This record gives sequence, C-alpha cells and structure tokens, in this order.
Amino acid sequence: MTQPAITPRERVLTALRHETPDRVPVDFLATPEIWDRLLAHLQLDATGIGPAEFFDPAREALLRHFEIDCRVLSYDQFCAPPASLLQPGAHVDWWISMNRSTPNRMWRQVRPDDTFHDIWSTHSFKMENTVGAYEGFKSWPLSQATSVEDLKRHPWPSPDWWDFSPVPTIMTESDRHTPYHFRFRIGSVFELGWQLRGLEEFMIDLASQPEFPMYIMDRMTEILVENLRRVLEVAGDRLDMVYFYDDIATQQSLLISKKMWRQYVRPHHVRLIEMAHKYGKPVMYHTDGAIKQMLPELIDMGVDLLNPLQPDAKDMDLDAIKAEFGGKLAFHGGVDIMRTLPKGKPEQVQAEVRERVRQLGPGGGYILCSSHHIQPDTPIANVIAMYDPALRVF
Repeated sequence: MTQPAITPRERVLTALRHETPDRVPVDFLATPEIWDRLLAHLQLDATGIGPAEFFDPAREALLRHFEIDCRVLSYDQFCAPPASLLQPGAHVDWWISMNRSTPNRMWRQVRPDDTFHDIWSTHSFKMENTVGAYEGFKSWPLSQATSVEDLKRHPWPSPDWWDFSPVPTIMTESDRHTPYHFRFRIGSVFELGWQLRGLEEFMIDLASQPEFPMYIMDRMTEILVENLRRVLEVAGDRLDMVYFYDDIATQQSLLISKKMWRQYVRPHHVRLIEMAHKYGKPVMYHTDGAIKQMLPELIDMGVDLLNPLQPDAKDMDLDAIKAEFGGKLAFHGGVDIMRTLPKGKPEQVQAEVRERVRQLGPGGGYILCSSHHIQPDTPIANVIAMYDPALRVF
C-alpha cells in the first residue's frame, strides 16, 4: 500500500517535540459498549488483522477506520502467572474486563460466583447501570491486615509472571500496515494500592499509620520498575512512550494534600519516570480532575504528556493551561465526555473539537482525544462526528 507523506508515528512524535505536525494527531479510548455499537454500525472488515491472541482485530479495524495515530500495549496483556494463583474453580478470561478501553486483552481470573481478580488480586464484579456496566469492587483483599507482616503474606506478583517477548513482534506486524505511535501502559501505584486496601482505609492509613500504604506502594513500585526495565530492554527503539496512571484529584480538588502527595506518592512516580527516561522514553501520565495546581509538580517530576484534561473540572481553563504550561508539557484529551459527547448534537461535538484544536494544537504538544473513555450514554453519531478527519487540520 502507499505510505502517507507522514506516518501516524511521526505525526505524534512531531507534536510531542512541540513542533507543528501536518494535522493534530488523534487517539481513541472508549468503554466496551461504545466499541460494540460502533462495530455493529460500521460493519468493518478485520480480515488479516492480528495477532488476535493479544488484541481484538475488529477493534483494530475501527482504529484504522477512524485514522487513529496512537496504539497502546499494556502489562496485563502479557501475564503468565503460576497456576497456584488461580482460586478453586476459577478460570482465566482475557476478554471479560469492562476496563478494556482499547483493543487489548486483559488478564482476569473468573471465580465460580462470576466475580474476578486481576493480576494484583483486586476483587471486582460487573456492576450494571442504566446505560452500561463497570467493574465495581466486591471486596478489599488487604482490608483486614493489621500489620505489615499481614501485608507481606498477600500473593504479590513477581516480575517473572510476565513474558514481554511478544512485544517486538506485535509492533513489527503493525508496522506492515503503517507505523503507529506505540506507548506501553505499565500500571499504577496509589490507585491499585487503595483498590487492594479499600479507599477509606487507605486514606486513614496515610494519616495514621503510613507504613501500611508505603509498604503496599513500595512493593508495587519494585515490581513495576523491574517490569518496565524488562519491557524497554525487549522493545528497543521501536517503543515510543511509557504510560502510567494514578488518579489524584476529583472534579473540585485534590484527593490528598500536596504535602502528603509529595511525601508518599511522588517518590514512586519518580522511580517509574526515571526508568523510562533512562531508556530515552518520554512519559505519559493519567490523572483525572482538577489538577492545574499540580502541573508545575508534574513537570518538575518529568512528565512529558498529561492525560486527560477535563475541561469541566475546577480551574481547568484550557486556554490558560496551554499558555502557561504548553512549552513544557504536552496534552492528551480535552473533548468533554460529561456534557458535550453524551448530550450535545453532532454539530456541537464538532464545534468543540475545532475549539480544542484551536486552543491546544498550535505549536504542537497536543493529541486530540476524549477527556476520558467515551461513555456508554454517548450517541454513536456523536462519536463519528468527533472523528471526522476534516476537524484535525489547523
């Protein structure tokens, strides 16, 4: 096939260098319901797209249809834990997770009661609502721990539970179509920590017995840093970016104080970022909500690309953020999933996309995407309107 004048990969790399590409690069993240409805509507041909062992070819066909520039590989595509991790009567299902916002598979063990565990042993269930479903937490595996010794007895993963050797082949196979920008999702620390302990208990611990959450986050960070080192050794120059996530804010404020964040959370993030930068890889970081006051801290920490930019959160004026921080930080997201995408008309969605390109696109430093995963209450016509290629030009 004829290669484009500029590949999707080079388009993203240009934007991340804070240079103006031929058009704004785009990404796509959505809940399973949106993927399924789009695929049913568009009836795309996924023939010859693979390897199907690691991702859904139909979803990849959708990314190609929308001319999406970014691709994600994730740690939970490559788990190979020992059989002893499985509970009695449980089985592995790679496709059941409601958190699958990309074509990627995700490791889950499913129990006979239809609840499931991830590789860290968080305990979830499919929680239905009026428009779709989410993964809700059924229990908190570390909630009953009363000592650090109790925490040590948790079935913590070993880096040897992962096999990252398929990563280069997956990227090579993709390059036969066209080179996309590949980032590797390595996981989280603060977020997964409270998902094991319970949010309320974890927050109380930070104030009253920080040795508990510190042990949990230290243990996770050791695993993630070693996993990341192994991924970067295997993937080489072809892998473009490292991605990790940890929500630290609500729509109105931070979840914890800056002081507490600096003392307990930041050091773990720094270790991940330092490992990525050691191999010359920029870092994308995800946190929701009202995080403008944290942007200088994130820049100082070494974050290169921030996701998701929620324009409806407090103090998240995107013009002001671009003007103040756009020379040092790139942005990913920005198209509102709370009002515009679910409640607007297609022309209103397109108007917001044009506005984001105007606000954040000049001089590079922007990847167009929704302000979080596109949610199940979003009309398909609005998703299609958002991804009209004509909207991406400056």
